[in-house]
Amino acid sequence: MTVRITPHAAALVGAVLLAGPAFAQSTPNASPVWSPLVDPAGLARLEATIDPVVVDIRAVEAFAAGHIPGAVNAPYTQWRGPQDNPGALPSEALLSVLVGESGIDEETPVVVVHDGANASDFGAAARVYWTLKSLGVAQIAILNGGVKAWTAAGKPLSTEPVRPDPTIFEARLSDEWRASATDIETAIEAGDARLIDARPQGFFEGRLWHAAAARPGTLPTAENFSHDAWFVDGGPLVVDAERARAIAQSAGLTDGATLVSFCNTGHWAATNWFALSELAGVEGVTLYPESMVDWTAGGRALDNEPGRVEWLYMSTRDWLQSIL
Repeated sequence: MTVRITPHAAALVGAVLLAGPAFAQSTPNASPVWSPLVDPAGLARLEATIDPVVVDIRAVEAFAAGHIPGAVNAPYTQWRGPQDNPGALPSEALLSVLVGESGIDEETPVVVVHDGANASDFGAAARVYWTLKSLGVAQIAILNGGVKAWTAAGKPLSTEPVRPDPTIFEARLSDEWRASATDIETAIEAGDARLIDARPQGFFEGRLWHAAAARPGTLPTAENFSHDAWFVDGGPLVVDAERARAIAQSAGLTDGATLVSFCNTGHWAATNWFALSELAGVEGVTLYPESMVDWTAGGRALDNEPGRVEWLYMSTRDWLQSIL
């Protein structure tokens, strides 16, 4: 079954020029009200009041070429698994070092900054947000539009190296927002699974697949709701909470059933999780971080899996394209 965006929801998205500021002040001297999205002006207010740790997850070279003044660099690859299973989480020991060396503890306000290149790029920030929340960090936000929105707003960049004061962080990952393959198998068997495939339609239909996935297709009983539905005109700006709630309601994703978001490697799926859980306020949404790469590696059943002849044709076609 494929979940489609209704004309009403699509019109809501198209009408948004940019997501509203995530940090509002009731009076000129009031502390900002915390919210999961922040625009450049809101981040500037935060830096002038509570001084959050700004975590830039871009590659080292991009960070060195220019970053938000005071930001610390923790590249996205450090938050991910190995090449053969990119959606896997690093060990708690590695996460302890990564988070501690970034100057973060459970009570540290954190703003995650990505490049802001497009809708897909936002998934990196959402995945890091989900990881930090699962580690117990209480206040986290994402800079809407990333570094590109920051510079477009006329804000400065710096090339000065940043050395944060490290903390002693003991990583303990909560399973509250996480679904495992076993959890999903149990839910499917019980008939109460609500699995949301965040990938573009070609992946969901089994016509495309990730290089690290063993087979194409989608999880049994899954519905398709592409991650790019949450963006203004296709990205890179995410809609605000009010619009996110309207989109979720229009798509039937607020009916109280426990939703599991997945994709190929837990990247696009993190965007669906973030928009549903943190913006639309849908309770109980979980992420399957390892997603299709893990599911297919275990030889589990799939929907929309092409037949043997079609699979051979697609594999040969892609091989030929790779060598031409």
